[in-house]
Amino acid sequence: MRLARFAAATVVFAALLIPTTANAAPAVAPGDTVTVPVRDALAGLPVRAEDRTGYERSKFRHWIDADRDGCNTRAEVLKAEAVIAPTQGVRCVLSGGEWYSPYDDRYIDGPRGLDIDHLVPLAEAWDSGAYAWTAKKREDYANDLGDDRALIAVSAASNRSKADQDPSTWQPPAEGYRCQYATDWVADKTRWELSIDAVEQAALTEVLSHCPDVPVTVALAR
Repeated sequence: MRLARFAAATVVFAALLIPTTANAAPAVAPGDTVTVPVRDALAGLPVRAEDRTGYERSKFRHWIDADRDGCNTRAEVLKAEAVIAPTQGVRCVLSGGEWYSPYDDRYIDGPRGLDIDHLVPLAEAWDSGAYAWTAKKREDYANDLGDDRALIAVSAASNRSKADQDPSTWQPPAEGYRCQYATDWVADKTRWELSIDAVEQAALTEVLSHCPDVPVTVALAR
């Protein structure tokens, strides 16, 4: 995996909704880590209508080179997720290598056939709360290397088929990946404290009703 799973102490996700008292679990804050069964995590997401007013992709600055090592976020994901490592040239130009695209259960030779997908698309994030964020927080979201689920290398064809759709209108063509996709979607929305709409909630509930109720561990974004 790209980064070690979060090692901070875990707390019950329901504490997000419970006021702190002498007998209650402590409230959690950005930077804390929570662990909860995925169906409970889904139930904990606020349900609100979505509004795309004012959205522009340019409001989410990407791809940046956060650690100034010469490789931007796209390249960092490609290097981390390669099944066979690519060759890295001048200015972090990558060549060769092989990747697995879980959306459509395909292996891809070379980086040109790949897109880096925001699991929860930028437009969907905007609809779900990012419209109220600062420019810096939107940049952090668009370049999130702090959670392996946020950005994923997939075939360009599958990513462009998905576009900015949520699980109510798009599911991975590879049916065997759909439980993982729904679980990761809920984890990503939990991490960034984003809302879901009623139709999205129904779609996720239906998918997850056929999946193991696995625990998800999430570090809440700062």
